[in-house]
Amino acid sequence: MNALPDLRTAETDAFLTSAGEGWETARRQSLGQDASTRRYVRLFRGDGTTALLMDAPRVESDPCPPDADAATRARMGWNAMTRLAASRVEAFALISHHLRNLSLRAPKVYHFDARFGFALIEDFGDGREFARLIERGAEDETRLYKAAAERLATVHKASIPKLLSVDGVTWPILEFDSVALGANADLYADWLPAEIGGKALEGAQRARWEAERDALIQQAMSFPRAFTLRDYHAENLLWLPDGDVGLLDFQDAVVGWDAWDLAMLTQDARRKVSEEAAEAAISMFLTLTGQSRAPFDERLAVIGALNALRIAGVFSRLQHRDGKPRYGDFQPRQLQLLARNLSHPSLAGMAAFVRDTTPFVFEGLR
Repeated sequence: MNALPDLRTAETDAFLTSAGEGWETARRQSLGQDASTRRYVRLFRGDGTTALLMDAPRVESDPCPPDADAATRARMGWNAMTRLAASRVEAFALISHHLRNLSLRAPKVYHFDARFGFALIEDFGDGREFARLIERGAEDETRLYKAAAERLATVHKASIPKLLSVDGVTWPILEFDSVALGANADLYADWLPAEIGGKALEGAQRARWEAERDALIQQAMSFPRAFTLRDYHAENLLWLPDGDVGLLDFQDAVVGWDAWDLAMLTQDARRKVSEEAAEAAISMFLTLTGQSRAPFDERLAVIGALNALRIAGVFSRLQHRDGKPRYGDFQPRQLQLLARNLSHPSLAGMAAFVRDTTPFVFEGLR
């Protein structure tokens, strides 16, 4: 059946007609929705060629204008505060173009419509995610993680783009700044106490949290910057038949830190990354980028802690506000990752605060 089950059918038909090359008559197979507001449909053309339709209607709060101050961003909502792309297809298309210019395997974007939120993109196939291949024992974990680190080194060695442009369409690459870091980290203070029936931190505890949070952010802001893909982990990395790495979900890329991407890769809440694979990935990345280990380890601990605070808060919110108990299965590993990052000497202040307010981070959830 070709019709999509909603009012987007007419817009979809018009978009595929504008794409040409027979896609308007292609058979459509819905692949469902991902964690965002995007949906995907696989298209089967008569000659056997396939492609994916990304359907991303503009229903989220707007992304951050480059010149917006903190107050404006707060009024605009979460996407502006944290500098997320709001699932805009132009972000995906232009960042894909940038990555492909670096000889990386982001999906080719054949056609897109920023106004209506459609993109026709290359189909990498199903079941090629690193996480699925490792689960099935189909590929060696360490080999895959070293390959991921190689591609990441290519991204981080390249110059940081500030404004991407293709055929008159532009997309700014914004800084992952203190406002974004603070809003993300606050998810810990707002939601992690709920794991043991508590409430958001307030009063003197909140004031102490903000002081420790700001000290950690100040450390992060002193580190060298890099073009950061932001969601670089085993669910978004594909092992392609030719032995290359396919990249997905990079539309939220920012001017961030190398350690953010390495933390996302090697400190994965959804799957246990072996010490061997994590060490191989980090060593490969440092060798290819010509960096020393000790400064990187400090960056990885600080940036990793900020990221882990965010994710732990998200998992608690998903359970206790949104009624999604399955995220409780991920939380013990996430808290272990947070505790490990906090063990670095440069995070002594935040570690002491976490021990005083949420000691179960170090003891394990009961």
